[in-house]
Amino acid sequence: MQELILDGKRIHSLETFWDEFERHLIRGVFWGRNLDAFNDVLRGGFGTPPGGFILRWENSEWSRAMLGYPETERQLKLRLTLCHPSNLQTVTDQLRRAQARVGPTVFDWLVEIIEVHGAGGEEAKDNVTLILA
Repeated sequence: MQELILDGKRIHSLETFWDEFERHLIRGVFWGRNLDAFNDVLRGGFGTPPGGFILRWENSEWSRAMLGYPETERQLKLRLTLCHPSNLQTVTDQLRRAQARVGPTVFDWLVEIIEVHGAGGEEAKDNVTLILA
């Protein structure tokens, strides 16, 4: 199975995660650069290796720190400007939790999405293995 290596030292924000992900997996493909689109890409069909792949996230502890609560707050504030009015309260509640340093971070969001596509996940058929190194 093909192994793709992300360099966590190149990741300082969600946007730089997208850059690093594109550089290794879907270069030159328009895909939306958001969490829903990321989930779709992991299903395959966007230039991802057929039959699944191993995603080795080197320097993942660095990324965990960079994609922690400050980045989570920033992303949720951006989301507030773009979300449907029916989602305002939910996003506001998520922002308050992030400001209190409670709940998932951007790093956690990404890991959770990836793990859904691996062994034991709801979409395990996609055969994506995450290795945090």
